[in-house]
Amino acid sequence: MYLAVIIDAFTRKVIGFCLSRNIDSSLVTTALKRAIKERRVSSEKAQIIHHSDRGVQYCSYEYTDLLDFHGIRISMSNPGSPWENGFAESFFKTLKTNEVYLNDYQNIWEAKTNLFRFIDEVYNQERLHSSLGYLPPSEFEENYWQGVSKQSINYDQIARLS
Repeated sequence: MYLAVIIDAFTRKVIGFCLSRNIDSSLVTTALKRAIKERRVSSEKAQIIHHSDRGVQYCSYEYTDLLDFHGIRISMSNPGSPWENGFAESFFKTLKTNEVYLNDYQNIWEAKTNLFRFIDEVYNQERLHSSLGYLPPSEFEENYWQGVSKQSINYDQIARLS
């Protein structure tokens, strides 16, 4: 089984994922489409950078064309340099240690159910990250957007006072 994930480097939140029996462009393209939908990417002006290793699935025309279509810049780690994709490496270590090695999945559906539950409910909602002020990704993201919203309101109030 192969799991592809798209992680938001700012929030550490897993925003797209897919599990498959095959490691191919369909696996990573499905994960990317979910991430694009989650983040509502619709503009080339978003200035998003997608970083991955140099796996053949990430270099496929199907995958790179999808990135190009959405105006997402492509960044790839140097060959033999896994530390350049540290967010993904760290995530997979956490997933294996806290979910995979503790279970004996009987079939793909059981694996999918458990892995996706872990991603959605444990990793995104509960797992504390020191780089996020010891908040889980979803809470950090929510706090960030509330702060942005408050800043917008403050700017509006300042404009009315002028």
